[in-house]
Amino acid sequence: MDFTIIDAHSHLWLHQDTEVDGQKIKTTENGQSLFMGEIRQMLPPFMIDGRNSAEVFLANMNYAQVGGAVVTQEYIDGIQNDYLQEVMNKYPDRFFVCGMCEFRKPGFYTQAQELIDNGFKAIKIPGHRLQVREGRVLLNSDEMMKMFHLMEDKNIILSIDMAEGDTQVGEMEDIISECPKLKIAIGHFGMVTKPDWTKQILLARHDNVMIESGGITWLFNDEFYPFKGAIKAIREAADLVGFDKLMWGSDYPRTITAITYRMSYDFVVKSNELNDDEKRLFLGANAEKFYGFRNLPTLPYIKNMSE
Repeated sequence: MDFTIIDAHSHLWLHQDTEVDGQKIKTTENGQSLFMGEIRQMLPPFMIDGRNSAEVFLANMNYAQVGGAVVTQEYIDGIQNDYLQEVMNKYPDRFFVCGMCEFRKPGFYTQAQELIDNGFKAIKIPGHRLQVREGRVLLNSDEMMKMFHLMEDKNIILSIDMAEGDTQVGEMEDIISECPKLKIAIGHFGMVTKPDWTKQILLARHDNVMIESGGITWLFNDEFYPFKGAIKAIREAADLVGFDKLMWGSDYPRTITAITYRMSYDFVVKSNELNDDEKRLFLGANAEKFYGFRNLPTLPYIKNMSE
């Protein structure tokens, strides 16, 4: 490969200890966590301490020749702002990190201000987690729109995973219309294996909206490597909005209990359905431009002992 690879969707935490929809999520042992009533293999079993640290991720990135990564957040891991600020300060050239607010309760605008003041260049919204007892938190609510205007003024990127299908597409159209200079990255490739996924993809017809593929190997897990359905979906999305609107993301570490980190992009590299320029844009060039990565290392290929 003679191009830079950037992971546009990953996660880090030192310990999971949170609650979503009244159900507990907590690190246990051997890479496992209590997850909403059952034990799940959250990390590979050799990560026995349950720590999903930047240093372990960097070792995976260096081995897989991934120059940089965007670290996003999700409520199932707990809010990780404190740890991610440490990561941002320690590894500024390798990681672009997203802060996250408690959007399920009023008052998050002040939290967003604090994150921006603390140096975060992006804010993550797990849009699919905004169903609360009182109803769904709307993306175009007054407090949300106030925050988006602030983000637009401060050049802060919005990273968002949306609910399946077109549930939130109308709300996103309102945000884009009112804040046209707000840079937006839509995750999970529009929940590609669910109905109406292309309606999320079509949002990238707007100038400052991008689509990233975090979780695509999870969504196509039933067919497994080499994920031919995922390649077909990438091609379909490119036909709708262009390859310059699409970015690769791994959803590390969730996917590496089933496949290696390199495999989470290797299926793209080895595909005969995409040309070299399309692979270059999708696997790194688009993310490098969108997130503003600089000073990424040139990483050598390291042979395995089995080679």
